Amino acid sequence: MLCHEFEDRLTDYLDGTLEVHVNREFAEHAMRCPVCHDLLSEVKNTLLKCSASEAPVPDATLEARILLKTMPETAISCADFEAHLTDYLDGFLLAPLYHRWERHAALCPSCSELPGDVVRAIGACYTYKQDELPMPAGLERRILQSTIGNVLPQEVRAPFGARLIEWLRGALDPIVSPQLASVATMLLVSVFVLTNTVSTDGSVSGIYHASLRLAERTAGNASKSSALPDGMRKLADSVNDLIDGGSEKGNETNKNQNSSNQNGAAQPSQSKPKGGSEQKDR
Repeated sequence: MLCHEFEDRLTDYLDGTLEVHVNREFAEHAMRCPVCHDLLSEVKNTLLKCSASEAPVPDATLEARILLKTMPETAISCADFEAHLTDYLDGFLLAPLYHRWERHAALCPSCSELPGDVVRAIGACYTYKQDELPMPAGLERRILQSTIGNVLPQEVRAPFGARLIEWLRGALDPIVSPQLASVATMLLVSVFVLTNTVSTDGSVSGIYHASLRLAERTAGNASKSSALPDGMRKLADSVNDLIDGGSEKGNETNKNQNSSNQNGAAQPSQSKPKGGSEQKDR
């Protein structure tokens, strides 16, 4: 085996991939040739040192530079970097955009310090927010002068009519508003129930006549009782007189209506013969 063949097959020999007879020839040549023997020893020592040493720390910008050279279309501009800065600080960026954003921050010298500056500014704002600043001298006076044109504050009141209406509204609303609706509802329900149950003809006057009959019945039962006091007996007699007077007035009203109806019916009947006689005369 020649020296150049030995150098070509050195890597395969160290990896143990040579055939048996080729591996034997390689070992014999290393034993005979001092130059190749030294080369083999040097390569073995270098491999031992490399395996014993720690792996070098990769550069932070290595991947970004490789991708920028190989796939420049994946890079983002400085404007896009600033537009997504808030989302990056809040943790809302998606994974593909997040890696592109970090690669741009590692390579761009003008944008690499921007996230740190923003974070420090936010921290300073929170710190200053907790501290109470002293009020400048004359601030209140300048505000009054700029807003109302007068340093001394003046009382601004509404017109008298508006104040009176507002006072009446405040006084009457608690009284009228809650009670008016409930009273009106109770009256409507009472009238509806009484006209459908007590009244004979379904009207309000029927309720009045039914109440009079009930009072008459009650007064009659009370007058029949022997143990009734004198005061109650007088009250019963007055109720009977009131009922009798109401019935007499009702009868008179009915008679007057009947007589007026009869008179109205008699007048047309009398006018017909006159017309007939006039026709006969003609």
